[in-house]
Amino acid sequence: MTTSRDKNSQQQKPAEEGSLIQQRKEKAARLAEQGVPLYPNGFTPSHDLNRILEEYGAQSKDDLEKLDRTFTLAGRIMALRKFGKAAFVHLQDRTGRLQAYFRKDILGEEAFDLFKALDVGDIVGVTGRLFRTKTDELTLEAATLILLTKSIRPLPEKWHGLADTETRYRQRYVDLMINPQVKETFVKRSRIVQSLRKFFDARDFIEVETPMMQPLAGGATAKPFETHHQAMDMDLFLRIAPELYLKRLVVGGLERVYEINRNFRNEGISTKHNPEFTMLEFYQAYATFEDLMNLTEDLFATVATEVCGSTRITYQGAEVDLAPPWKRITFADSLTQVGGAPPQVMTDQQAALEFARTFGGDFPARESHAKLLEKLFDLAVEPKLIQPTFITHHPTAISPLSRRNDADPSVVDRFELFITGRELANAFSELNDPVDQAERFRMQVEAKAAGDDEAHPMDHDYIRALEYGLPPTAGQGVGIDRLVMLLTDEPSIRDVILFPLLRAEK
Repeated sequence: MTTSRDKNSQQQKPAEEGSLIQQRKEKAARLAEQGVPLYPNGFTPSHDLNRILEEYGAQSKDDLEKLDRTFTLAGRIMALRKFGKAAFVHLQDRTGRLQAYFRKDILGEEAFDLFKALDVGDIVGVTGRLFRTKTDELTLEAATLILLTKSIRPLPEKWHGLADTETRYRQRYVDLMINPQVKETFVKRSRIVQSLRKFFDARDFIEVETPMMQPLAGGATAKPFETHHQAMDMDLFLRIAPELYLKRLVVGGLERVYEINRNFRNEGISTKHNPEFTMLEFYQAYATFEDLMNLTEDLFATVATEVCGSTRITYQGAEVDLAPPWKRITFADSLTQVGGAPPQVMTDQQAALEFARTFGGDFPARESHAKLLEKLFDLAVEPKLIQPTFITHHPTAISPLSRRNDADPSVVDRFELFITGRELANAFSELNDPVDQAERFRMQVEAKAAGDDEAHPMDHDYIRALEYGLPPTAGQGVGIDRLVMLLTDEPSIRDVILFPLLRAEK
């Protein structure tokens, strides 16, 4: 509940901030008039702040007094306490924080006058020796000082920070400055991607790049973003998936390929969806979807161990064990055994429709049976899959690029991986029969003509590539953002994307 005091505070804040900005601009102007450069270049620190803490954090006061060495450091002022002719500041760089001590009789009159003009948020360079304060805190006693960057905007209040979530996402640069846990999330994201690359490089995969602007939007069931190339007078689509291009490479003899890159889907925004997102997609010749289930168990366990130190993690209060083996259950069995659907929903569209309507919402009678089953799965099964679970053998009608199962052609050799109620991966044995693929494309074209704007178009060149011969192949996509959410215990995809899509600022 917002109180009148809160409303008054919110109204006062822009005015107060504007006043502080004006004061800083005036201060910067006075410094410039005195000949102080506000944004000089060429300052090189001798040490990162955390390296100082690692190398000298355990040394005693006496050891530091005997240390005949000066250090050159740089960082942003995050806290400032002035005591007349002396002051303590906390400097922060990309590695951590360190306290510095400024005293007029050590700095000298001119440098101390400069120091008095500094604000929280300014970036400075200092040189000096290390000592311990009366409270035993490792501190740099500054002998020289240089202003490197004058900060015009004040940082958020120390204890309140950026309280508004959208402001945090929009001003991620401030969020990273003042919230160490946010920075740690993105450092961990980088380590996750590095671990993924190391895993595939060690297994003789090669990393490739495929087009992000494509003449046809294929490789996934999704609505694309459209654009136009002026010079070629050509409509293009931001890719919804790299799949069809990666499989062309397998046709060409690059039998193990992977790509980590962006996909774009013109869909809604939620805690699980951002229109621009990062995917790992890989393909392995002479492998099946069952081989990829084994590989995926190994992949997730390896990355979790390297980044989190264990295959046992906690996500939003739920204990999750990523150690293999994981549960495997067919799509049909999951609907009845996990979702509580009556068995006839798999063969009777009316039964499926009646069960779907028990969840509320709009389920038109014209919905295809396969699409209806897919929506039923999303409602009745997916939220209950907390521990790693492979859902296998999806209906052929909702899997236009997957190989039909030899024993039951109504389903395909496919799996989806679910953890904590979210899909993290989708994989299948690839359809390499050009005749079957052409027929599936034709069915998709009919669906698009009937109003399904997520259906695949006909891709004649991809059929041509299959006619040259795609070896038996299995392929998979893994959502990097969702994997990072899982391994950093973040509840929203926006918390693991540095700059998520937001509405235009008013």
